[in-house]
Amino acid sequence: MIKRDFRGRGGQGGGGRGGGNKPGSGPAGNCVCPKCGHKEPHVAGQRCVDRACPKCGTKMIRE
Repeated sequence: MIKRDFRGRGGQGGGGRGGGNKPGSGPAGNCVCPKCGHKEPHVAGQRCVDRACPKCGTKMIRE
């Protein structure tokens, strides 16, 4: 009989949405416009891609 590990790719604990230690995770950092380069501080609980750049209207990304 083959034993299988059903914990998923992340192994033990942690890997879901918003977790981990990748760059861009956590409350700190900036949102940056990929078109014009405008930067604003990231707001905890609000995704950068849900914000529009105040200068050009392009969706912002996490720095």
